[in-house]
Amino acid sequence: MKLAHQINFAFSIVLVLLLSITAFVIHFVLLNHFVGTQKAELRTLGTAMSATMIQESAQRADIETEIRTLPAFMSSSVGAANVEAILSDETGKVLSTSSNMSSITLDSTSQFVAGQTSDLQSIWNGTDTRYITEVKATPIGTLTLLTPMSAVTTIEQALLKRLLIVFGAAGAFMFLFALFITKKLIQPLMKLQQELKKVKERHFSEVKLIKAGGEIGSVAKSVYDMAGELNRFNHVQKQFFQNASHELKTPLMSISGYAEGIKDGIFEGEGIDKGLDIIMSESSRLKKLVTEMTLLAKLDSEEDIFRSSEISLDDLVVETIERMNPLLIKKGLTLHVAYDDCKPLTIRADRDKLLQALLNVVSNATRYANKHIYIHAFIKDEQVQLSVSDDGPGISEDLLPYLFHRFVKGKDGESGLGLAISRAIVERSGGLITAGNRRDGGAIISIGFPLFIHN
Repeated sequence: MKLAHQINFAFSIVLVLLLSITAFVIHFVLLNHFVGTQKAELRTLGTAMSATMIQESAQRADIETEIRTLPAFMSSSVGAANVEAILSDETGKVLSTSSNMSSITLDSTSQFVAGQTSDLQSIWNGTDTRYITEVKATPIGTLTLLTPMSAVTTIEQALLKRLLIVFGAAGAFMFLFALFITKKLIQPLMKLQQELKKVKERHFSEVKLIKAGGEIGSVAKSVYDMAGELNRFNHVQKQFFQNASHELKTPLMSISGYAEGIKDGIFEGEGIDKGLDIIMSESSRLKKLVTEMTLLAKLDSEEDIFRSSEISLDDLVVETIERMNPLLIKKGLTLHVAYDDCKPLTIRADRDKLLQALLNVVSNATRYANKHIYIHAFIKDEQVQLSVSDDGPGISEDLLPYLFHRFVKGKDGESGLGLAISRAIVERSGGLITAGNRRDGGAIISIGFPLFIHN
């Protein structure tokens, strides 16, 4: 069953249950209200009739004359067609009744007929649920006022029917409105389903942003962003394989060409030695390239390759400088180190991997620096910051957004994997690496790590 049908079906059940319970409650509320009102009217009428009887009894000394005039008096006092009055003595003998008596059957001796329409004692006891009664003591006897319960239920049911019609109309309107709202809610989901099919079919560039509110809008935005990331990843992967094949093809062609030339006797004497040197150089380059590609793949997929521990960033910088010192002397470069905080800078990372990342960054700086390289370590916003900058030409604006992508390299770059490896290592350490240009010229690469606090 479709989601829209499920929602409509569930809403219909809830609506029917709600209206049924409401009608049931209103039925008893109305019935209790009308019964209470009727009892109050009977109580008022009984009090008035009893007071009148007391007054007339005081004026008349002849009881027989008074009893003969009771029917006319009681009929004029009751007035309402649905109210009946019975005056009886202490033994239960009926002395007089109102003229509109219809539901009570009397015999010739003015006693209630047993087993017929009603019984006076059951009316007094309240066990006869067909009547609403009010009993008053009078100087002559007991005055019983009663009205048929059917008269009250008839009014209540008539009013309830009208309320049910109103409820039915309101329920129908609410159901139609719910269909409209459901359609509005489900429509973005149906569109989102179509966009997800495009993702499934790898048509990432064709995915559109579905405009919707609330959580559906958030999911739609996430799907759109995910499709964009997948599209970029797909593009990077294609570019990676193209660049990888190109980078691998070049040394392989050199090795193959010189090997065939030596084998066929094309090279002689010094040419053979030169060819062998090129084969060894390209083999070393090829080995380094494969090693870096393998390391990148492991950093992306293997969890156990990265072993974090508490390390001193100061010691790591010192070791990096020691490793890079021969290259710095060879190129005539000066490296400057500055620390803003006297206390040791401690982070948590894989020491060997992070050392390799710093070596790649500093090595990249030596490739473009004119005379100076600067390493600056400091604490900012509860993070350990390390920046490596140079006084070279800087990074071109076209290259800057893709600097840490694989096989992206500048004019004098080597494999284009060094900075990509550095980014993977820094991010696995929970840090962030960014690149930019200094105001006074030269490139700057900044690395930030969460500050490790001793417990």
